[in-house]
Amino acid sequence: MPVEYRKNGHVATFTIANGSVNPFTPAMHRQLYEALVDFESDPDLRVGILTGAGERAFSAGDDIKSPNLEFESPLEELLDELVPSHRVHASQPERYAWAHEVERLERHKPIIGAVNGWCLGQGMVYLLLLTEIRIASHDARFGFPEVAYGMGGAGGATRLGRHIPHVWAMWMLLTGEPIDATEALRINLVNKVVFVADVAAEAEAIAALIARHPPLGVQIEMESYSRGMDLSRLDALRVALDLYRVQRLAIGGDEIVDSFLYSGPKDDT
Repeated sequence: MPVEYRKNGHVATFTIANGSVNPFTPAMHRQLYEALVDFESDPDLRVGILTGAGERAFSAGDDIKSPNLEFESPLEELLDELVPSHRVHASQPERYAWAHEVERLERHKPIIGAVNGWCLGQGMVYLLLLTEIRIASHDARFGFPEVAYGMGGAGGATRLGRHIPHVWAMWMLLTGEPIDATEALRINLVNKVVFVADVAAEAEAIAALIARHPPLGVQIEMESYSRGMDLSRLDALRVALDLYRVQRLAIGGDEIVDSFLYSGPKDDT
C-alpha cells in the first residue's frame, strides 16, 4: 500500500511510499485516515512516527496527475463538502476529500515527523497538522508552492503563524519558495537537524522517550495543551486543573484523590 502502517511495541510508523517523491493520491488520503483512526483506538500504541520512504522526499504533496472523481456542478461539490458522500459511499476512496477527514481528525497521541528531502504542499500540511515533534535531514526542503498555481489557503488550514514567526509564514506562503533545513531549524519549524542516515533512528529514540511514560499522562498533556491554545490564560488554567484532577482520580483511586484535594486540617478523631 502507498501508505504503509506498521506497529512495533508501543510505536506506530506511518510511511508515505509512492515512488521517488511520494506524492499523495486520493486513495492514499483514505489509507492515512484509516491508519490514524486505528492508531488512536489501539490501546497498546502510545506514539507515532510519520515519514516518507527513501531519501529524496517526505512527500511532494498531492499528485496532480492522479485521476479524481469530478463533480457535475459546483452545487454538487458544495453538498459533498457539507455532507460528504465519500462517508456514505465508502467503496469510493478516490476523492481528495479524504484529506479533509485527516485534517479534521482529533488526536490524543503524539506523532513525530521524520523528514528526508522534499516536504511540499499537502506533505507540509500533514507535517504541520499531524506532528508535534519534527526531525529533519540536512538535505530537507520545506515549502508551499501552491500559490504559483493560484491555489491559496494553506496558511489558514495549517495556522502556519502558530508554528513559525509571522514574517516567515508570509514569506513561505506568498513567495512559494522553499526553505532549507538550516532555516527551518532557525525559525522553529523543526526541532533538530541530523544526517540523512540518522533521521529514522533519532525519531525512534524520541518515540521511546515518550512511550516510556504513562499513556494517560501523555494524552492529558496533549489535550490540555491543545485546548489551552484557544483559551484565555485563566480558562486554560481551569481546564488544565480539571484534567489534572480527573487524571489523578483515574490513576490513584478515590483515597489518593481525597488526600490530594483536601485543603484543610485533618480531623483524626
